[in-house]
Amino acid sequence: MNNSHQEQHFTSSDLIKDIVIGMADGLTVPFALAAGLSGAVTSNGIIITAGIAEVVAGSIAMGLGGYLAGRTDVEHFESEKRREEAEVERMPEREKQEIRDILAEYGISKRLQDDVTEELSRDKHRWVDFMMKFELGMEKPDSQRARKSAFNIGASYVVGGMVPLSAYFFTDTPHRGLLFSSIITVSFLFIFGYVKTRLTGDRPWLGAVKTTLIGVLAATAAFLIARWVA
Repeated sequence: MNNSHQEQHFTSSDLIKDIVIGMADGLTVPFALAAGLSGAVTSNGIIITAGIAEVVAGSIAMGLGGYLAGRTDVEHFESEKRREEAEVERMPEREKQEIRDILAEYGISKRLQDDVTEELSRDKHRWVDFMMKFELGMEKPDSQRARKSAFNIGASYVVGGMVPLSAYFFTDTPHRGLLFSSIITVSFLFIFGYVKTRLTGDRPWLGAVKTTLIGVLAATAAFLIARWVA
């Protein structure tokens, strides 16, 4: 009898988070832009040109935002680590008591608290790592995270943005383009919302409906405003 147990956990949260950020905005913003222009212009070429320009600009802006966020995480972690290292050097007894307090929260006996504290405090690096994780709740970020995040978000934005624009390539009027774009984009929004919430452990059908409604409301508002202004 095989008693081996394999735990299965979802461990690609950073990648999924990047894709969700990029794809959600990529589907919604160009869709709203195309819908708004469809109510104001008579040429698909204008919509395609403006849409592609927005997708390029949006992907760069979103990617840069992801890069800066990733760099900020690394810099913040390093700053807190230097502060913790200084505290271990200057106030070792207080830091040791903080180890005991942390262990006490997990129901560890006083004797084991002292043993673990003395064992950890023999190695400054392990000591600081322990305090970073259990006192500050901080994990060391991937040093390549910023570049990966920038690429993932930017690429996802481009993929998402081309979905609502695709219909304007094979239709001859903005109104027909909007009709097919709405069908395609709403379908993608629903599927995207379902998959996203299923991966993150939430209720997939509810997530699909919420994601779809956000995109539809944004596009409808843009279309109505453009018609009103025009």
